[in-house]
Amino acid sequence: MISADAADYGVRVPRNRNTFSSLTAWRRRVVARALQGGWRRIQQAGAVTAEHPGRLRFRRIGEGTRLAFPQGTVFGERWIEMGACCIIAEQVTLTAGMLPDLDLGTDTVLTLGDGVVLGRGSHVIAEAPISIGSDTYCGPYVYITSTNHSYDDPDVPVGRQWPRSEPVVIGPGCWLGTGAVILPGARIGRNVVVAAGAVVRGEVPDHAVVAGAPAKVVRSYDPEKGWQPPLRTPAPRPIPAGMTAEQLAALAGLGAEDLKTPAELES
Repeated sequence: MISADAADYGVRVPRNRNTFSSLTAWRRRVVARALQGGWRRIQQAGAVTAEHPGRLRFRRIGEGTRLAFPQGTVFGERWIEMGACCIIAEQVTLTAGMLPDLDLGTDTVLTLGDGVVLGRGSHVIAEAPISIGSDTYCGPYVYITSTNHSYDDPDVPVGRQWPRSEPVVIGPGCWLGTGAVILPGARIGRNVVVAAGAVVRGEVPDHAVVAGAPAKVVRSYDPEKGWQPPLRTPAPRPIPAGMTAEQLAALAGLGAEDLKTPAELES
């Protein structure tokens, strides 16, 4: 019988790595759940709505509009109006004026119509008036400004020269792709698609697709001929009228050929 400890002979007793690994993984899961749950509560508490504006005092926030937390830079709220059911994602900058605490007069400077969506990290900088029409969707990191640097004097640093400002109008129903830039003086029509990364200035007609820097019309709609050049893919099959949220959830992941009417789903 061996009475001495194994350690007295320099023998290492192996640990049960599986036990310690399981404990470590368990602790990580507990900490992760706690952090994620805490962050969700912080996001809910920090969101800005008409009922809970926090420190921000906008001229108008429509019913159902929500600014996600954390917000980006926001100032000049007294001159900013937002319609109903707008979605302002995280880290979106909204400013009226180039600096805080300026007196911009009596008129609204930045107007968002009903149902406007501003994707994460987007910037809307309004010194001259900016109007974004209802149901216009912006992808992440879209930049809309009514002020641009000038460089008339070659002997003065560009950042020290007085900027130029012109109003910007974006019509209803537009889609602005990721990273699109809308410059001062742009007037974008109804239901216009601005491709990702496009730089828009000047006039854009209704029902057009623009792309490039500077942006040019690459597709337009003719009432008689349809889209020119023609679309390369067929139009999606529309959702039948009367479809409920539960039925749409049940259809998630199915192809268009599997789409059924509400009556067919209930039978």
